[in-house]
Amino acid sequence: MSTYTEHEVVVVGGGTGGIMVAAQLLRKDKELDVVIIEPSDVHYYQPAWTLVGAGTFENKETKRPMADCIPPRAKWLKDSVASFEPDKNRLTTAGGKVVSYRFLVLAPGIQINWDAVKGLPEALNKNGVCSNYDYHMAPYTWKVLQSTKKGKVLFSQPNTPIKCGGAPQKIMYLADEAFRRAGVRQDVDIHFFSPGTVVFGVEVFAKTLKKVIKEKNIDFHLGHNLVEVKGDEGIAVFDVTGEDGKVTKKEVEFSMFHVVPPMSAPDFIRNSPLAMAEGPLKGWIDVDHHTLQHNSFANVFAVGDAAALPTAKTGSAIRKQAPVVVENLLRIREAMLTEAEPDALNNSYNGYSSCPLVTGYGKMVLAEFDYQNQPDPTFPFDQSEERYDMYVLKKWGLPWMYWNLMLKGKA
Repeated sequence: MSTYTEHEVVVVGGGTGGIMVAAQLLRKDKELDVVIIEPSDVHYYQPAWTLVGAGTFENKETKRPMADCIPPRAKWLKDSVASFEPDKNRLTTAGGKVVSYRFLVLAPGIQINWDAVKGLPEALNKNGVCSNYDYHMAPYTWKVLQSTKKGKVLFSQPNTPIKCGGAPQKIMYLADEAFRRAGVRQDVDIHFFSPGTVVFGVEVFAKTLKKVIKEKNIDFHLGHNLVEVKGDEGIAVFDVTGEDGKVTKKEVEFSMFHVVPPMSAPDFIRNSPLAMAEGPLKGWIDVDHHTLQHNSFANVFAVGDAAALPTAKTGSAIRKQAPVVVENLLRIREAMLTEAEPDALNNSYNGYSSCPLVTGYGKMVLAEFDYQNQPDPTFPFDQSEERYDMYVLKKWGLPWMYWNLMLKGKA
């Protein structure tokens, strides 16, 4: 038997985006009725998993109880969403609750599809097959890095949008340095496989990465998409797209393989009337690229990885998106309360995102850019250069900022 509840603002997702929006809304108006729908008991700081995989960050420091992260004045509905009825301003949870809303903020994050690569689920966490894209798996990456003394070491990126587009390369650069410190680099052959056509989408940063790749003697393969992992045999299978557009199969042996799995919007989003029905962003939440308001339902907004936005899916992007959602939602709410016509919404989100590209222990390039893939720097120096102070920011500054400012609606 289903139960029925009503709330002014319903936030779907207790990750970075959902908690930031809820916290900022309640800092603006502590009397707001805000509920967060989130099934997980634990909240993770995922950007540090690359450093966990490289042996320079404690895995336990990347998680906290969800109850400690939910804003104090927000309600927490520990459940997941099954379906939406946006024309009726309501949704149904997996537990059978019908939840109605005046405003809906979608922040469900991204879905990792391990089984989209044949043999990958069975191969993970053994035989040298690892991935930093899971809390429980990241420590195995470091274990494999320490035990690998020779052979081919592979790193891959999928042909789908992913969270933190720089992460597939970051662990590779750190691995190179780990092998050098262990004195085995001359016996290790490092290869990166990307389905794309460029090393990085923003040329000024790509130039630096190409230099790093050359200095580290890494073989960088474009047009390669992982389709199968034969873990017991130590073989990766790629679809290779040639210059003529023809696709051929290629098998590559490995001693170690760091895999980044394909990703998508969550199924309950993809199968809903809130997702784009066609086009290159099909399945992602259909929102205006600047206001973050849904293109069909004016009281619905989206923030974070599941939104159909042509920019990198990162926590730094969410940090810029959340205030836009909060301001626009409150502007519409004020107009509704006063029965006035709402002002034009604030088109302030310019597609800003940031990829902290760790290129070694103590070295990082802070790539910040907008929708046009133009640099959008925070600091008054050349951020395309490898810098120690940016590595310090990544390892110590950003985690502190995340837990103490971002999740509390202060940054």
